[in-house]
Amino acid sequence: MKIGISKWIGILCLAAAPAAMAQACPDKNIMYWQAFPPGGESDLSARHQQIVLKKKCPAIDTIIQYKAGAGGGLLWSQMNSMPGDGLNVVGVNLPHIVFQPIEGEVQYKTADVTPVFWYHFTPDALVVPEASPHKTFADFIAAAKKEPGKMNLGGSGRNSANHASHERLNAAFGVKSTYVPYKGTGDMSLALIGNQIDGAVTYTPFAVNNKGKVRALAVAMEKRHPLLPDVPTFKELGVDWVDGAYRGIGVPKSTPPEARKRLSDLWASLNNEPEMKELAAKSGFELINVGVDQMDAFMKDKTKLYTEGAKMLGLGKK
Repeated sequence: MKIGISKWIGILCLAAAPAAMAQACPDKNIMYWQAFPPGGESDLSARHQQIVLKKKCPAIDTIIQYKAGAGGGLLWSQMNSMPGDGLNVVGVNLPHIVFQPIEGEVQYKTADVTPVFWYHFTPDALVVPEASPHKTFADFIAAAKKEPGKMNLGGSGRNSANHASHERLNAAFGVKSTYVPYKGTGDMSLALIGNQIDGAVTYTPFAVNNKGKVRALAVAMEKRHPLLPDVPTFKELGVDWVDGAYRGIGVPKSTPPEARKRLSDLWASLNNEPEMKELAAKSGFELINVGVDQMDAFMKDKTKLYTEGAKMLGLGKK
């Protein structure tokens, strides 16, 4: 029986598919280190990735570990002491890894962190407890101006995206509120929902996932969030504010280039899975794909942007 060349190619591709899939999967369990406590956006993202990765690579487990402290700085200061075996993966965040070294209160520099993939972006959001008397952004601003310094706004960490958002909010709208840093969004949410603070500078996923417990007053997006259709953007409120936080994975500097590339490609494949897209959409995450091939240019651009931003926001060395 004769087989045409196109059929031979098809047979070879089918035969190679399992091998290609096997190569994409690690041969041992992944230790996935988180810089923030359980319950926040980084943790939720890791849980999503854990689910999808298990289905993609059933022979291995993704073991999530937590080493929270210093707004993420504790883990990022120690990540280069981990084995560079391609199995130790660390959650990393922007603008945190730029802001913190500028402030000078952490034991690492931005260049010490080695990101290999940025997987999503979460826009800034201002929220208040559901029981808050501030029903609109105008109500909030009026109250903040009436009693300067009295309004307490929580956020995740010092010298973080939330901290920068707080300073930006004060400057842009001519108010004076007090920033209250927490170890992570999970800790902050307990204080917010318990009405221990007046509000929080956080991200859209928090507002989406806590509907009925908190009320979003504004989001830092080009257009309104589809899951928060009644919440205005800061642009609608007169301020050109489109910003937030990036989340990704990094590795110890000793990790070989080929191992970095494998992890980058693996995380890119997770983002392309329909289940991941569905999980992200339901939680309000904006998926992005920045791998090792684009990393140098991306980090150069973001480092410049956030270094300039830190100076404007007063987050640099005093």
